[in-house]
Amino acid sequence: MASLHVYSVLVVLLLTCGAVMATKENDQIIKEKNCETKMGLPCVLEAFTSIFETGSISNKCCGELVVLGKVCHSALVKRTLENPLFKDLSPAAIIAKSIQTWNNFLALIDSPSPSA
Repeated sequence: MASLHVYSVLVVLLLTCGAVMATKENDQIIKEKNCETKMGLPCVLEAFTSIFETGSISNKCCGELVVLGKVCHSALVKRTLENPLFKDLSPAAIIAKSIQTWNNFLALIDSPSPSA
């Protein structure tokens, strides 16, 4: 019985350490790449709304997000999911929506603009 308790404690410690390491990894990426300074606040809000709620994002903000880069985009989304305010959201669904949003932005940037 004691070994089961010790095993349970080890599993909890391992999971906690993994979560802390993931948080530190995302924070390190964000800091090293200056991710938080690459987009203006209006575009950050548009991107947040389009990923974590329901909304669209303008072409201007789409361009800013692509300049931000996929690594920063992913790290910021993952760090947001680590915030206790978002504990009720499905991380898998948000990450899937984040990837879909990123791919949509790339398609918009790569597509030729209509002729005038």
